[in-house]
Amino acid sequence: MTTVVMPQLGESVMEGTVVRWIARPGQKVERDEPLVEIATDKANTEIPSPSSGVLVEQLAKEGAVVTVGGPLARLDEAATASTAAAPQAPPKPTPPLASGSAPAAPAKAAPTAEADGVRATPVGRNVAEEHGLDLSKVPGSGAGGRVMKADVTSYLEKGATSSQQSEMQPPLSTFPGQKAPTAPPVYSMPPPPPSFGPGYQGFGPVQITLRAYKPARYTPKEGDQVIPFDQRRRLIAEHMVYSKATSPHVPCTAEVDTTNLARLRGEWKRSKETGGKAPSFLVGVCRATVQALAEFPRLNAVVQDESIILRKDVNLGVAVETEKGLLVPVIRKANELSVLGLARAIDDLAARSRTGKVTADELSGGSFTVSNPGLQGNLFGAAIINQPQVGILRMGEIVKRAVVRELNGEDAIVVRQMMYLTLSYDHRVIDGVTGNGFLHRVRELIEEAKFEL
Repeated sequence: MTTVVMPQLGESVMEGTVVRWIARPGQKVERDEPLVEIATDKANTEIPSPSSGVLVEQLAKEGAVVTVGGPLARLDEAATASTAAAPQAPPKPTPPLASGSAPAAPAKAAPTAEADGVRATPVGRNVAEEHGLDLSKVPGSGAGGRVMKADVTSYLEKGATSSQQSEMQPPLSTFPGQKAPTAPPVYSMPPPPPSFGPGYQGFGPVQITLRAYKPARYTPKEGDQVIPFDQRRRLIAEHMVYSKATSPHVPCTAEVDTTNLARLRGEWKRSKETGGKAPSFLVGVCRATVQALAEFPRLNAVVQDESIILRKDVNLGVAVETEKGLLVPVIRKANELSVLGLARAIDDLAARSRTGKVTADELSGGSFTVSNPGLQGNLFGAAIINQPQVGILRMGEIVKRAVVRELNGEDAIVVRQMMYLTLSYDHRVIDGVTGNGFLHRVRELIEEAKFEL
């Protein structure tokens, strides 16, 4: 008898939610055949069977949250489908942190870090720590009153602030992990003048009281269509809101002449190494980005607490639009790949992202991201940083445009293939000189177009 446990689905993944069971009790499954679909904060992943056998029991219900290493199911390699297909009672409810156990050998319950007397899931505790939230104030909805991630986010949405301030006080802004000051800043104001005559400019700065804003709820009317968020859309929404609230985004845009890159692609297409299929403009931009990151390592970094970690490897994320929403698979050690290597990696990850075959581990660990809206994009736009990275580069549409160039000492109007590139960088750790310098270098490399296959 084998107990199937929750695997490690990414370097930062601590738990997953059982979305649906693919195999049913009494069903014969082969090795590597999918058993269950698990959702994490990265992606949905099908968990394969570790061996051939009969699924005897589902130890976690659909909707249950299971920590890494927690039991999911029991598998009998010796049984056959006919002997194990007898009707069974439905699986016993499993506490969210997978404290369920196989009858023969009870599994050890996952740690909940109760040093402060509060029972909470690891993810729920991490979210609370990021916001400086006192977990004892949060009512738990999990088994035994355990505080879940949803409990913490719900409590924060209801107006709780990082220092448990009163509703009339402004929230205090800190880096993750930084201790907040005990009180908000107080501005002293001189006494008002006897009268406010012409030319009076006022006295400042004046402290403004901030309150939690919530729009009025909309009541759907006849003909309206209500589409609830699915798991991926909810995770994307949480990530985008967190990123905008965490990083002060600064966008800067460069106009890039891609004419030489287009000519180089023509040479690539005629090369025997490409088989008549030239690497795309996206590949050229990624190659230029990787080279520029070597010269501006501060852009290839992550923010952790009050520190910047400059990463050795360039793990390049490339945004891919799928039917179920945006995914950002990561090309590991992109700085060690040739142009052809980048092209093959991008094609492979994009194809598997659209068919649901990309793994959660391939969606994590990125150090910088490139976003491409495709042929039907727009001139330019500023993308949201993929946390905990510090920058993201967004391509605009490539269009033929009349521009001024100097020919034989004279200004001339010529037609060139032009594109706008927009860099969004985290102003907590990237200053304008560094951000603009990096973008300028990417532009130079693309316009020179001296990349080798």
